[in-house]
Amino acid sequence: MTSGFSRTGAGRRFLSAMLATVAVGLALVPASAKAARIENPVAVFSGIDKITGRITSFDVYIGETVQFGALQVTPKVCYSRDDTEAQKITSFVEVDEITLDRKIRRIFTGWMFADSPGLNAVEHPVYDVWLTECKAKSDVPPPDDSEAKAQ
Repeated sequence: MTSGFSRTGAGRRFLSAMLATVAVGLALVPASAKAARIENPVAVFSGIDKITGRITSFDVYIGETVQFGALQVTPKVCYSRDDTEAQKITSFVEVDEITLDRKIRRIFTGWMFADSPGLNAVEHPVYDVWLTECKAKSDVPPPDDSEAKAQ
């Protein structure tokens, strides 16, 4: 019985030639094929209040928590790509709900994708929140770190 590859020198030469071809092919892939991700200090979200039908866009600095209705939104990172690349905007986000008895309950932890807002948007009975973009600057002043340093 044969197993597909012989243990002869011809089989080893064939395998070596295949591996060399793959190695040459990988070496020819341009370095720019790997788009470098850019870490941004601001994540931009949109949210809808389903009672009023009002859609609001809001900027959140990385590590900052912003309240939208009964939800608290905290982005941990926000990545985009260089303007010369096809954009792929992602953010790792934690969303907590403030319940009627004033307790905080985590309702979402995970990645949000701006190009697929329905994939990992937060869907709440009253509020929906989704990522729209990442950016380097915001018109909103950054959180004041002096209070945190004083404590």
